[in-house]
Amino acid sequence: MKKKGVGLSITPPKKECSDDKCPFHGRLGVRGRIFTGFVTSDKMARTVTVVWPRRLYVSKYERYEKKKSKIKAHNPECINAKKGDVVRIAETRPLSKTKHFVVIEVVGKESRKELLKEEALQEAEVVEKKKGIASEEAEEAKEARGDKKKSKSERK
Repeated sequence: MKKKGVGLSITPPKKECSDDKCPFHGRLGVRGRIFTGFVTSDKMARTVTVVWPRRLYVSKYERYEKKKSKIKAHNPECINAKKGDVVRIAETRPLSKTKHFVVIEVVGKESRKELLKEEALQEAEVVEKKKGIASEEAEEAKEARGDKKKSKSERK
């Protein structure tokens, strides 16, 4: 019986493969979490290392720390992701000691610098919004204090 798809809105690859651990042409089911990252290594047989940057808020210093998540994923023959590709990976049953994800789609061939630039732009937008809200609150507080000072000066 031929599988119809992986259950996600992803177009299946045009190449056929005989890999039993392929979510499109084999028996492997997809479930759980889905991530997008870039391939840093494709030296292993049918395995790629996928990395994506993330930010962790450190409350003590009130700043963000840059971290990265690194996962090994199964790379089916029909998808065949290479180093530098941006891929989408999905969680699956354990395939080996360290592999619990499978590559389901090659999103693009963007470079790491371009991804970091996009992330920095998004971060800047969030910071600007927070500053805008904070500046509005500060202006309201100044106006409230200004009214009190005027009332004291009027008393003199």
